Amino acid sequence: MYNLDVIVIPTNVPVVRDDHNDLVFTSQKDKLVASIKEIHSMYQVGRPVLVGTTSVEKSKELSQDLQTKYKVPHEVLNARHHEREAFIVGQAGRPGAVTIATNMAGRGTDIKLGGNLEMCVHDEIGPEADPVQDKDKIEKIAERIEQDKKTVLEAGGLYIIGTERHESRRIDNQLRGRSGRQGDPGASMFFLSVEDDLMRIFAGDRLEALLGNAKIGLQEGEALEHPLISKMLERAQAKVESMHFEVRKNLLKFDNVMNDQRTIIYEQRREIMASDDVEDLVQDMRHQVIEDTVSATVPAGSYAEQWDTASLHTECQRLLGLDLPIADWAKEEGIADQELIERIIDASDRKMAAKVAHTGAAVWRQVEKSIVLQLLDQQWKEHLLNLDHLRQGINLRAFGQKDPLNEYKTEAFAAFENMLDVMREVITQTLSLVEVNFDEAQAQQAMHAMEAQPRPQEMHEGRDDPALEGEGSVMKDARENNVQPIKAAPIKFDKNDPSTWGKVQRNASCPCGSGKKYKHCHGALAQQA
Repeated sequence: MYNLDVIVIPTNVPVVRDDHNDLVFTSQKDKLVASIKEIHSMYQVGRPVLVGTTSVEKSKELSQDLQTKYKVPHEVLNARHHEREAFIVGQAGRPGAVTIATNMAGRGTDIKLGGNLEMCVHDEIGPEADPVQDKDKIEKIAERIEQDKKTVLEAGGLYIIGTERHESRRIDNQLRGRSGRQGDPGASMFFLSVEDDLMRIFAGDRLEALLGNAKIGLQEGEALEHPLISKMLERAQAKVESMHFEVRKNLLKFDNVMNDQRTIIYEQRREIMASDDVEDLVQDMRHQVIEDTVSATVPAGSYAEQWDTASLHTECQRLLGLDLPIADWAKEEGIADQELIERIIDASDRKMAAKVAHTGAAVWRQVEKSIVLQLLDQQWKEHLLNLDHLRQGINLRAFGQKDPLNEYKTEAFAAFENMLDVMREVITQTLSLVEVNFDEAQAQQAMHAMEAQPRPQEMHEGRDDPALEGEGSVMKDARENNVQPIKAAPIKFDKNDPSTWGKVQRNASCPCGSGKKYKHCHGALAQQA
């Protein structure tokens, strides 16, 4: 499904674990009684037992019956107390240890026959045990663990008991794999019932047919053991896995729609971040917006009398901040829509050129790049939210005899195109309306601050560009309708008066003109004060 190669890594040492056939009982009660008897018999001979269950509730039920009927000391793992459970699992290989765990508990790889030396030292000596000062104590613990390991090996190694088959064979195999590691002996067996969820839902009819005659001669508490039953269960698990695979495959198809769009946006964003000048990109966006605006108000092949000049004039003011004589142009003889587009483009280009000359090319390019990145991120976040809302209810289209996936692809593509149109429009509007006035000292200070700031973060990190924090309100206002150009009031700057410097980045050059970084100059003095 993911088009990836898979390599099977062989075991370091051949597995000698004895995997018994499943025991199938006619009721849950008989299964529980038999599994408890088996646990008790293993406990009496000093063999460690790891019992796997499918839920916390079944772990508690088994624990209660084991305590009530046989008083067998045991531990229950429910993945609730991680520090305590790590120690329990580490000691689950000691002689006579009984551990009941759900598939959530994990940490089965920590089980060592005879016990875990590190955890025994931590428990008996303390977390601050010194390898030199406590050498004798540690050696005694190691000798005891080695003796316990011999006892466990003589008893047959770790014994795995499964009280129910999981929906995935992988989980069952992982449970079995807790025993017989690195060539150690071990055994595993599953105690099942025809009333188990997996058996009842996915193998009920076939199992009843197979057990029909056999159940006649069974006494209460007796079980059936046959390779055919194990194969039947594997087929039932394969059916469940196939169902889950189809679900994942269908989800992947939906995810790929968003992933294709994400690839386009990320590629464009990386290009913007790597570029020092986005003038060409911004100009292309502005020209495209103008063409789209004219196309929306001037129908193709229409006469000048049919043009919606009032709407076009309003849009030019809203998007470009230009008060153009659109109505007068429309009255000129022989004028066409293409000539109208060229005149508007020429007027907007002259306005932006004047803005660059007034602000300073270096400063304006930094502002331009920062605004483009921020608005790109904002529009992309809103688009992702819209896709999530679309995804939640798209399956309802199936009631209308429509394929939800095709409907999602169609609407997601339309939403993506609309997002790109809105993004071009918002960027054009913001850059056309915003004005930044700097005197020479402020321009130098702004350049130092921009150079000291880190490059914008990747989009998936979910961080905002620090360079944009001071411009958020400006751009927010500029996106509203009928917003007039904003002019920043000049601030008197005195290189000898730190109170007029404002906030200076630590790694920026000190505004006093010393040539040192601020943190090594007046910044150090400010910290001492």
